[in-house]
Amino acid sequence: MTSANPYFDDIRNKPEVIDPPQDDDMMDVSESVSDPARSGGKPNVVSSSVRELLECPVCLNAMYPPIHQCSNGHTLCSGCKPRVHNRCPTCRHELGNIRCLALEKVAASLELPCKYQTFGCVGIYPYYSKLKHESQCIYRPYNCPYAGSECSVIGDIPFLVSHLKDDHKVDMHNGSTFNHRYVKSNPQEVENATWMLTVFSCFGQYFCLHFEAFQLGMAPVYIAFLRFMGDDNEAKNYSYSLEVGGNGRKMVWQGVPRSIRDSHRKVRDSFDGLIIQRNMALFFSGGDRKELKLRVTGRIWKEQ
Repeated sequence: MTSANPYFDDIRNKPEVIDPPQDDDMMDVSESVSDPARSGGKPNVVSSSVRELLECPVCLNAMYPPIHQCSNGHTLCSGCKPRVHNRCPTCRHELGNIRCLALEKVAASLELPCKYQTFGCVGIYPYYSKLKHESQCIYRPYNCPYAGSECSVIGDIPFLVSHLKDDHKVDMHNGSTFNHRYVKSNPQEVENATWMLTVFSCFGQYFCLHFEAFQLGMAPVYIAFLRFMGDDNEAKNYSYSLEVGGNGRKMVWQGVPRSIRDSHRKVRDSFDGLIIQRNMALFFSGGDRKELKLRVTGRIWKEQ
């Protein structure tokens, strides 16, 4: 369904996660999940015509209580009501404060499949519980973990591994140990850009090793950290260590890889990794301190 009025195109947004309504006028909504593989009855799956009735004409997202309507019966979601200056987007009449309780009750009686059904989720969820489930669904796709550009690709882990290899030309390695050398001719230049992303395959899983320079206050620093290509509950089964040194000194970091559910920027800005100040990095590099030469070694292991 498309909007007939381009005026509203720029105010469409992503749906928020809405808890089931608690209004006395509403029907009770069960939190249970219907699984067609386990249930003998057919779930009350909504038809496309009913879906259109529950679609806000402005943002095109599903509507949740309170659902507003004008005196002519045209409906609108509560998020878009203030954006249209209390005017019905269909007939331009004043909206007022009329709630469409009938449509709210219709929605409460419906069950819908998870939108990540194609990724493996087989659950059928009450209308008012669906968005909350989808925000936490274990089958929801992952964002591309490549940090060198604003990549918008999403998918499951096998798809993203192929995407990183074929589209981003990321180095792929087998094994749980690594030894990388990072060289930069002018360490005074820091552009907040990722220098390198390497993907390791071990223990039947995939891990992303990031190494980059970024600005911390007035001085550039260098950070290396590991991300797990999977969910956080699985990431906690693994640990890793990183080591960098030179001139008889060394720094060691040990931690737990972060899930790629956490963005690259979130991990970096939390300093959850091996952080090397520029002066120390240049000291490790030796020479005339005009060229950065760092060797980072490390290993990944599975906790027993």
